[in-house]
Amino acid sequence: DAICNFVICNDSSLRSHPIIFNPDFFVEKLRHEKPEVFTELVVSNITRLIDLPGAELAQLMGEEDPKLPGANSTASGFFRSLMSLKRKEKGVVFGSPLTEEGIAQVSQLIEYLHKNLRAEGLFRVPGNSIRQQILKDALNSGTDIDLDSGEFHSNDVATLLKMFLGELPEPLLTHKHFHAHLKIADLTLFDEKGNKTSTPDKERQIEALQLLFLILPAPNRSLLKLLLDLLYQTAKKQDKNKMSAHNLALMFAPHILWPRNVTANDLQENITKLNNGVTFMIKHSQKLFKAPVYIRECARLHYLGSRAHTSKDDLDLLTSSGSKELQPLKSQKRSRLDSCHQEETQQRTEEALKELFHHVHNMPDSAKKKKLIRQFNKHPAVLTPGSDVPTSPAPRRTRSRSFSGLIKRKVLGTPVILERKSRDTTPEPVRVSKENIQLVRTAPSTTEAAGG
Repeated sequence: DAICNFVICNDSSLRSHPIIFNPDFFVEKLRHEKPEVFTELVVSNITRLIDLPGAELAQLMGEEDPKLPGANSTASGFFRSLMSLKRKEKGVVFGSPLTEEGIAQVSQLIEYLHKNLRAEGLFRVPGNSIRQQILKDALNSGTDIDLDSGEFHSNDVATLLKMFLGELPEPLLTHKHFHAHLKIADLTLFDEKGNKTSTPDKERQIEALQLLFLILPAPNRSLLKLLLDLLYQTAKKQDKNKMSAHNLALMFAPHILWPRNVTANDLQENITKLNNGVTFMIKHSQKLFKAPVYIRECARLHYLGSRAHTSKDDLDLLTSSGSKELQPLKSQKRSRLDSCHQEETQQRTEEALKELFHHVHNMPDSAKKKKLIRQFNKHPAVLTPGSDVPTSPAPRRTRSRSFSGLIKRKVLGTPVILERKSRDTTPEPVRVSKENIQLVRTAPSTTEAAGG
């Protein structure tokens, strides 16, 4: 679930502090509140980038069971039955479907490994089997583990992390997404004649992975981010640990991407493609968990405006429409866009304040809630709904600078009386006739009058 905190402060002493804003807020809001709309938006853009025939698209959407390499062989059926028997003997973490509880336990391993990335052969050199079993039993029982006590080696922890991923019922990137990852690996650049080349199209691959990761189950996406961050930091220290991004991909591709219960012969020519795909994920992991700009815009417009199903091509088309034919209109449109931007900003502020106001009133009774309510009620100038409002000829109101006044004006919709100078103090204009002007010209000056 997406959680967002709004903090609005008009204190001038705090204005220099940075403001934290989550650009994916509306994306997460749409995912949580309208998952069907969210999935349709993301999948429609995935199919724009990669070619997914009807069956593969249905598998990606979860409408059909994935058809995986070697799924019909007798050996794979034996492996599946064997693994199902093993899972019945497992604890709450190892061998069980991925849960937030399991991620919380495994995150201890990841946190420890972040502190010990310099060990040579990390993830390649196996650890001690006895220490691994002790650590595994502790994780399954849910007990707290002090990994910094020196009892365990970093190779023990690294091997156990791979073991956890390998014993999941399905790979971390899921069976549904398997064919999509193969298609992403085939994205290459085109030459001037429009023919495909052998050079990977990195920008399109990053964009496709961003979209594909958006529709992963929430636990899978959370753990994948933790894991890729760890592998990215490990590869950055390859001068010490001798583990490059490609070496790490060889260690983890079978656990996070290969279908379960298949052999290398089942995958054949796809092995290199899959390993290279995981290498690419490690190298570009810092970009893959951000929603594409057009998805952010579509999600925002879904709540604050129209055009909710705009794709990147649509946004590019809108941008390119400002051609030479429209050049004379640019100066006129600029002022309109500025005013529209101000109105849009004000509308977003109102929406945020409404959410904040309702959030406070829905809080359980506590001292904190009472304190916030008192803060809302501090402003003495707010009228009650039954109060009379002065009906002056549409005077322009000055914006209230207080937080509580802003809350009540935007959320409660009650008018505010503000002190202002009376407009009656302005003197009426004097009418000057031709005779008055002539009289002024012939009248003696003050100095002459004094001398006379």
